[in-house]
Amino acid sequence: MSPPPPPLGRSRRRGGRPGHPFDPALDDSELIDARGQFEQGRWTRVRTLLAATGTDWDRRGHRVVALAAAPSAHGWAEDWLLAEPDSTDATTLLACAAVARALRPKASAGAPDRAREACLAATRLDPADPTPWLALLMLDGARGSQGEDGAREEAARHFEEIRARHPEHHQAHHLMTAQLAESHPESGQDPLHEVYDFAAWAAEQAPADSPLAVLPVVAHAERYRVLVAAGSESADPAGSGHWSGRRARQVMKAAFDWWLEWEREDHPRHRADLNFLAHAKVCEGRQAEAAALFHRIGPHLTAAPWSYSGRDPYPEFLAARRFALGAP
Repeated sequence: MSPPPPPLGRSRRRGGRPGHPFDPALDDSELIDARGQFEQGRWTRVRTLLAATGTDWDRRGHRVVALAAAPSAHGWAEDWLLAEPDSTDATTLLACAAVARALRPKASAGAPDRAREACLAATRLDPADPTPWLALLMLDGARGSQGEDGAREEAARHFEEIRARHPEHHQAHHLMTAQLAESHPESGQDPLHEVYDFAAWAAEQAPADSPLAVLPVVAHAERYRVLVAAGSESADPAGSGHWSGRRARQVMKAAFDWWLEWEREDHPRHRADLNFLAHAKVCEGRQAEAAALFHRIGPHLTAAPWSYSGRDPYPEFLAARRFALGAP
């Protein structure tokens, strides 16, 4: 039996370490290059990048959301749209930037409504694109976490709009999983919780090589986040039964076996899946398996799920990697 993992780090604030941002671009070098130009007010490289991305909807969503996260994105997208008023790419990027602005701390009171209108305008301009609906789903998540009435129903509707355009949309499934995990925190480690049913259904519906095979692990981690926040689970995985039950072991083994057979390095959010898998293997105490995943992750760490213990994600990641690699 593998030894239990150590506590993943000392309790600290949740945001990343100063000087160590978590880059939503992950390992997309073309995106990183275009974003650098965009942040200086030169949007032609972004126009070329998005035109080349075409209808690869997972990649388009990943790229537009990462571009929209830049602090200056809203202003530069407005400039682009002024120059090219009929550009669907500029319209969609502006809508996603409006959502990113609305989700920031201390956003103005009307920012969510303006962002919603911008997204709906983008859906009308390019009905086939699921990306504006993805941005709406991000807004729904913020509304749901604040307990707004109707947020869950809106999220379900927007998710179905995305699936109608791209049934395997990776980021949309992750967002929906995170939202479903937040229901009924008082039920604790309920193996019949709806988030587990949703993740299992999505994985079964997807083709054999789809990265949605990892979604049950994502659901397990998202539910852990909710239960830790509710105070019903230990923030130390070694002291939590969440990672040691029979169902948890089956889910994590199935996902790791899928990775061994089908590793999808071509997928734009591949590193996000690896972070969830590595986190699960560390929590399970499977040192060798976690080490293989950390080697693949390289420098492309993500804040989720390393923040799900309620601690600062960067030292959590470093402690987990030291445990896996046997480093002092």
